[in-house]
Amino acid sequence: MTTENTGSLGRLLAVDWGDKRIGLAVSDELGMLASPAGTIVRRAGKRAPIAELMRRADALAVTGFIFGLPIDLLGGETARSLEVREVAAKLASRQSRAVRLVDERFTTSAALRSVREQGGTTRGRKDEVDALAAAFLLEGFLRAAKQGVSIGEAVVVA
Repeated sequence: MTTENTGSLGRLLAVDWGDKRIGLAVSDELGMLASPAGTIVRRAGKRAPIAELMRRADALAVTGFIFGLPIDLLGGETARSLEVREVAAKLASRQSRAVRLVDERFTTSAALRSVREQGGTTRGRKDEVDALAAAFLLEGFLRAAKQGVSIGEAVVVA
């Protein structure tokens, strides 16, 4: 995820981690646009779907992952943020693409508001909302990168 030589980040896959679904969004190769890219359904009591994340990344030809880090309103860790850190570290150790953790506060509420502002209802559309939340996360990352600002933290394999 560098812009040093080409000015491009390459395609990135954003991950909005949830209990029941994982929202996904992908950027274009120039790092200008973020689009919802579906969801992965999680099964209770099962391992994190890391292999499925890697399959989706391969299919979309992405160069890196942006994981939403669900921290609390004061910026502190939560049980979910610790889970996301663990999953991101496992993913980073199993493949060579860069993995970053980025504050995801308010992305879901922004996605819900966006659907409602367009005159829609969120009833029965949780998959769309989760993927849209991932797109909002990715848009924030891309905007910062465009301004030369690095946000979030890189996941480093120990």
